[in-house]
Amino acid sequence: MYNAEPHSAIRDARVTAVIERLQTTRRAPVRGNPMQSGSRDPHDYVEQGFSIHPEQGELIYLLCRGLRAKRVAEFATSVGMSTLYFAAAMRDNGGGTVIGSEIVPAKVAAAKRNLADAGLADYADIREGDARKTLRDLGGPVDFILIDGWPGDKGPTLARQVIEIVAPQLRVGGYVMNDNAEADFLEFVRDPDNGFVSITLPLKGGTELSLKVA
Repeated sequence: MYNAEPHSAIRDARVTAVIERLQTTRRAPVRGNPMQSGSRDPHDYVEQGFSIHPEQGELIYLLCRGLRAKRVAEFATSVGMSTLYFAAAMRDNGGGTVIGSEIVPAKVAAAKRNLADAGLADYADIREGDARKTLRDLGGPVDFILIDGWPGDKGPTLARQVIEIVAPQLRVGGYVMNDNAEADFLEFVRDPDNGFVSITLPLKGGTELSLKVA
């Protein structure tokens, strides 16, 4: 019989307690939604942690465990919800690093506090600044990349710009997850010439999961 009660694959109560706290305190932006009509300046949302949902995080954790992932990356870290899932997988795989990028200094500090509270600080490298710079050199091939980007005002989205930077650094057999379904990002991962196969999953209104095959 199907059990509808929430269940986590992560067995460390210290980690799940921080995740539950972040989920419980998730707040709607007071300045509107940046994906729609609100301000597009990320510094206007210091108090809001724009984060993946737990079901997306659980999938990240399971896929990283299955890959035996050792090096992963994410844009953007925000207050560290996704980082917790990645870092837990790195630890449970016997060691590794999640390379995060976050442009708002206060959120970098919050993410580091949350990782420390979960006992996972040693498995994360949070880089402060523009992801188009901080993720340009990941120090070698990575196994998984999360692109949960920020809307721009015009031109290519940040998600599209970041995937073009990080895709060559993703190993064949590695995954990319995208949270916001930016049209030009989808165009990139769905073009066979770019070396991916991709599907849309029914998580958080549509989550794109792409596998690098070439």
